[in-house]
Amino acid sequence: MSRAVVIVIGLLMGCSLLLVYSQQRTRILFMEKNRFESQERKLNQEWSRLEYEQRELSKSSRIVEMAKKQLHMNEAKQDKTVYLKVN
Repeated sequence: MSRAVVIVIGLLMGCSLLLVYSQQRTRILFMEKNRFESQERKLNQEWSRLEYEQRELSKSSRIVEMAKKQLHMNEAKQDKTVYLKVN
């Protein structure tokens, strides 16, 4: 065999190995991308749930209810309210 044929065969083998490597790398990256997208969906669901929970906990009716039950607070009545005048 001539030297040119050996070089061409070597180049073809090198190219075929690079092709196999790049295909395998593409598969790995695709699986990783899918895993990250799945993780993103889960985190978005958790974020939505936490936002909903925060809205529920910060409603004024809930705050008033907790103030009455846990802190034994009552609403101020007109006859017990003292107004101060600033001169």
